[in-house]
Amino acid sequence: MGELGKLGGFELTYPNKATRQEILRGERANSLIDYRPNTSEGDLYCGDNLPILRSLLFDRGMRGKFDLVYIDPPFATGSRFESRKQSHAYSDNLRGAEFLEFLRCRLILLHELLSDAGSLYLHLDSRMICETKIILDEVFGSENFRALITRKKSNPKNYTRKSYGNIADYILFYSKTDSYIWNRQTLQPTEEHLKEYRYIDENGRRHMRVPLHAPGVRNGETGGEWKGMLPPPGKHWQYKPSTLDQLDADGHIHWSTSGNPRKKVYLDENEGVSVQDIWLDFKDAHNQNIKITGYPTEKNPELLERIVKASSNKGSLVLDCFAGSGTTLDIAGKLGRRWLGVDESFEAIATICQRIAKGTARMGSFRDTQLPSLEEVLLFPDEPRHFGLTVSRSMLGTLKQQAQQAGEHQADGRCELSRILRFFDDDEVETDLSAIGRST
Repeated sequence: MGELGKLGGFELTYPNKATRQEILRGERANSLIDYRPNTSEGDLYCGDNLPILRSLLFDRGMRGKFDLVYIDPPFATGSRFESRKQSHAYSDNLRGAEFLEFLRCRLILLHELLSDAGSLYLHLDSRMICETKIILDEVFGSENFRALITRKKSNPKNYTRKSYGNIADYILFYSKTDSYIWNRQTLQPTEEHLKEYRYIDENGRRHMRVPLHAPGVRNGETGGEWKGMLPPPGKHWQYKPSTLDQLDADGHIHWSTSGNPRKKVYLDENEGVSVQDIWLDFKDAHNQNIKITGYPTEKNPELLERIVKASSNKGSLVLDCFAGSGTTLDIAGKLGRRWLGVDESFEAIATICQRIAKGTARMGSFRDTQLPSLEEVLLFPDEPRHFGLTVSRSMLGTLKQQAQQAGEHQADGRCELSRILRFFDDDEVETDLSAIGRST
């Protein structure tokens, strides 16, 4: 039985499943060195996220500081992924129980890092989503499960194998407590929805009529009489009698010829239709004009915009410890949130540095294996964006060497990383960076 979540008598068991205390007591990131500009919208960490998460928790005072965690970890595909520049990005080799324990260790630490108002969104495909939900119930408590979101990731496929077309992946949404940040997200009403507003009152206002009662028995005021009538059996009034009286006095209750009261809901007061748990509008990049970084498995920015807006506020701290192309970090910064990202892939770190500093390029600009030209990269000359970089001393030399080797590509994302690496003093690393392209 997991220590944090009660599952009603069952749990997921597999070989080499560590206890929570063993995970918390594990190795931390050693000898971290930082570059911090005077003003910064976020911090980027380069290294294995497991020891870095422990260091954030125990060494850097970040327990309970994050209002939102979004992670898009490897999907247990057994594949190797490369960028559109044909550079190695990451390998996804873990499968089965090994993958689950890899994820569970990080989820336990992320739970500790979340604030009491915080939420976690975990993005996976169909391979391990069912097993992962049981792990999340264990770590967060099944009572803190909020939604399983289905995302349409691509256009329909003409599959020849004996199965249905695979066009969806999934996002598990959990909160740390029942007092979590929630900013209701809405959509414009559809024509079908507008048809429900089929009544016009004496003032010419279009409206629908809805019941004044709701399911469930109540023993207080909402379970008693109002205007000589009781709510239907097994139900209660949605409002106290005093509120119902005021609604009636204001003309917001319609009385049928049989004496049945219903509330008027006006179209001109409609703030939109609440977003449901099937998301059809956030497909991955699918035409040549969409701006991307060229990093594999890059997620739609509008997908992250909805999540960040719903589950954080301006000034909130957002964490993505599988930062990849940096979509979470980029969107969080643009929406006035602070962010912290972690990734151990050199390609990811370089891509994020370029993205935050210079933006993205049209997908069609990545012709074959060619890099986009500087003219094709979106620049932000009037909106300088600054962020910090943290690297373990043991990785700094390798990072500088990789950046130097890529320096001949003036439009390559590693140029911005090279500029930042110049702020790190390391006498043990004798790397000449003078020939590496500078960011503007």
